[in-house]
Amino acid sequence: FSHSPTMPGGVDSTGLAVGLKKGFLVEKRVMKVKPSQRRKEGKHVAFVRGIIREIAGYSPLERRGMELLKNGRDKRVLKLCKKRLGTHKRAKQCREKCQNLLRAAGRATTKK
Repeated sequence: FSHSPTMPGGVDSTGLAVGLKKGFLVEKRVMKVKPSQRRKEGKHVAFVRGIIREIAGYSPLERRGMELLKNGRDKRVLKLCKKRLGTHKRAKQCREKCQNLLRAAGRATTKK
């Protein structure tokens, strides 16, 4: 564990007690990649989720989000999702999911 100011990835702090990058000079720890970060959705899981999606359809939140997106109300979808899901990060994921579902539905109609 080194406290030298010459760090391999650039300096994250200046060593001063004030300023934007205030704080003690420490070397960034290199963390091992976790299996959960390495793993992706398997073929069987994707297949089962696809079947469930076909049978169950969309959730009410997804249906309303897609309807609002059709009318170009992106910000309203974000507000709706944030109210229902609680956090901004989850709301952004929800909006992105609704956009992807709309795109997929559009592609499915153009292929037929």
